[in-house]
Amino acid sequence: MAIPTQQVAPQSLPGSPPPSRRRRRGAAAARGGSRSAYAMVAPAAFLLVLFLVIPVLLAFGLSFTNARLISPNPPRFVGLDNFVRAFTSDPTFVRSFINTFVFAAVVVPVQAALALFMAILVNQKLRGVTWFRVIFFVPVVTSIVVISILWDFMYQGDGLINSMIDTLTFGAFQGTDWLGNPSTALGAIIVLSIWQAVGFHMIIWLSGLQTIPEELYEAARMDGANAWQQFKDVTWPGLRSTMVFILVTITIAALGLFVQIDVMTQGGPRNATTTLVFHAVRKGYREQETGYGAAISLIFFVIVLVIALVQRFLTREKD
Repeated sequence: MAIPTQQVAPQSLPGSPPPSRRRRRGAAAARGGSRSAYAMVAPAAFLLVLFLVIPVLLAFGLSFTNARLISPNPPRFVGLDNFVRAFTSDPTFVRSFINTFVFAAVVVPVQAALALFMAILVNQKLRGVTWFRVIFFVPVVTSIVVISILWDFMYQGDGLINSMIDTLTFGAFQGTDWLGNPSTALGAIIVLSIWQAVGFHMIIWLSGLQTIPEELYEAARMDGANAWQQFKDVTWPGLRSTMVFILVTITIAALGLFVQIDVMTQGGPRNATTTLVFHAVRKGYREQETGYGAAISLIFFVIVLVIALVQRFLTREKD
């Protein structure tokens, strides 16, 4: 016959506080940690609200009014008139819309592919490769305003580029005023933009390449894989997360093209280089149509958001 045993409650160690006091201390420590976390987050959150959330809300409200930058008359609610005007009675907006997407459609794949090619080159264990990394990265740390001014001189009719073409072809081909010709102005901006930013994405690709274990390449070589097969089966799958980040960042930067246009062409000739951001700034500040400029900015925000979501959907991890 089994003898029932009596369970004895665990006793606290001598000198230790009772369980209720320990729970209160744990709760107080958790509250203290939460307060510390909020205190650290507060400065960044304040700046985000001040310079991001509030301007977006103000732009949203102004986009439905006829507000002007300097006007004695108060803003008046006009509903969707600004948005209708953009798509139906503003040919410059339509042209800037097309220019923006042409620029992004060329820059995103070309810059990403060129940066990956450069990253693979400088990832080789060769003497002096560090100097090549520095040379490729120098344009990134140089002010885009300074670069735009220098390339503006290079693109002129008697500039460096035309002089090189004339010298290399022994006068058989004559250059053109690259920024003054409507058929070449946007292409000239595209070349400059890719050259200036490709080094930054080269570094990102390079960091992704260095996370791929060397053992995978050794196994692929033992299986008889050539260089292309190693890239296709080892390198590219290992760069998936890096690829997603690079595509998103290049796309957002390309859609937000402004500085090069403002410094070099001011949207011309014949609006050949006008972009959505430049058109919004020109309408909102230079022509003082604040309400209409806010409407263009809101349209641009929605376009960027939709493209980012589509990119995220196409590059998502698939089961």
